[in-house]
This record gives sequence, C-alpha cells and structure tokens, in this order.
Amino acid sequence: MTTRRARGRRWLAAAFVTAVVAAGCGGGGRDGGSPRVVRVSAAASLTDAMGDIERLFEETVTDDVDVQVNLAGSATIRAQLLEGAPADVVATANPAIMDDLVAAGIVDEPATTFATNHLVLAVPGGEPDAVTGLADLADPDLFVGLCATGVPCGDLADAAIAASGLDITADTREPDVRSLLAKVAAGELDAGLVYSTDVTGGSGVDVVGIALPPELVAITSYPAATVASSSNGDLANRFVDFLTMPSARRILSDHGFGPP
Repeated sequence: MTTRRARGRRWLAAAFVTAVVAAGCGGGGRDGGSPRVVRVSAAASLTDAMGDIERLFEETVTDDVDVQVNLAGSATIRAQLLEGAPADVVATANPAIMDDLVAAGIVDEPATTFATNHLVLAVPGGEPDAVTGLADLADPDLFVGLCATGVPCGDLADAAIAASGLDITADTREPDVRSLLAKVAAGELDAGLVYSTDVTGGSGVDVVGIALPPELVAITSYPAATVASSSNGDLANRFVDFLTMPSARRILSDHGFGPP
C-alpha cells in the first residue's frame, strides 16, 4: 500500500483537465456542402457512451450531420452555458443542474431523463488489497480523492460519507469524474469515489471497483434538453429523442448505465 509519506504530494502537480471531443463527418454533405452541426455539451461521465451514440446518430439520421461533443463536469457545463457558450443540446449528470439551466432560460422544458448511475469506490488496479471498503478511507495515511463539491459525483460522495458517519477527508477535489479516475488509475491516489460506469463501462483505465454498502448507494439521473438559443433546434430535438431510442439505450446499457 502506498502511503501519504511515500507519495509526498505528487497529486498537486496534476493539471486541471477538461476534455473536449469534437468528432464528426468532416467530409461534407452528400450534396457537396457542409454538414449541419449539432453541438452537445455532456457530463464527463458520459464520455465513452456519448462517443458511440454520436457515431450512430450521424450514421442513421436522414440529413448530413456533424455531432460535436463538449465533455466536462456538469457544474462546468452549467457555468459555460450561463456565460453564453454555444450549444444545441445539454446532458447533465443530475437533475438539479438541469433545473438551474431551465430556471435561467438556457434550455427548453421539459428535460428528458435517459439514464441513471451510482457511485462505487475505485482503487488502482495494481493495488486491489490496499483498500477493501469505504471505512478504510478514514486512514490518514491514504490519499483519497473526490469530485469537487457542486459537481454531481462530488455531492453524491459527500452524501454517502455523511450517511456513513466516517471521518473521511479528501486530499484532492477534482473538477470532474474522469480527472479523478485518471489519478486513481495512475496510482496518485489510493482510492476515489467514482461512477459505476467508470469502472465497468469500458473506460480503458486500470482500476478496480468496490461496491458501497447498499444503504449508501444513491442513484443519480441524467437529463438532456435542447438549448433554447439553438439555431438547429430540429436536429437538437432529434438528438434528445434519440437518447431514449432502443439503439441508444443499448449503447448506454453496454457502458454500464441504468435505465431512466
């Protein structure tokens, strides 16, 4: 087990990362013109699933379309949209952030819930015996990471720790779950609370997931909605509808997301 003393304070050197993925047709429309663009701002926990959904949507819609996906923590996405960042669709990792965007007039009502998720404890794949359960995180010699307060995975983690009655202090608060997952996989942290999909949904990182006690498991819902200022409202609405169709549901299920 790697201790606080052995690690020093390497986690302070890790850079803030916000992933932005922009992928699409790139070859122009069938008529030689440019494809229509639909810009999707999505929670970082949707990274792998959204990549597959993006490709399937581009292949199956009747119009030439280029889906461009901006991935970040849900709180970051909220801040971006409130500051005027362009988007056609937004998908967050909890309803509360979507409610904020509705109240601000940023998105159209109603939002569509298309998936669910829950937290697990993640430990580095090479050290599966260092931490065996949530109670171990009270050890002050361990490096523990959580998502930032105000980010859905951080708020869920805080609620689980409070309900457990354990004295657990985070050594780092990451801006989104993928940043946290990367630090656990790199061995910079002994453990972190991440989404179940991050350890079972094909994220490609070497971590081991440990289930939380049933009484501490909270389910979070993922809503999606069309941005009110979208110039491609018809395509945006179609993309939101697509998230609930059987083909997209299969993708979400394959990546570990539960049904809405």
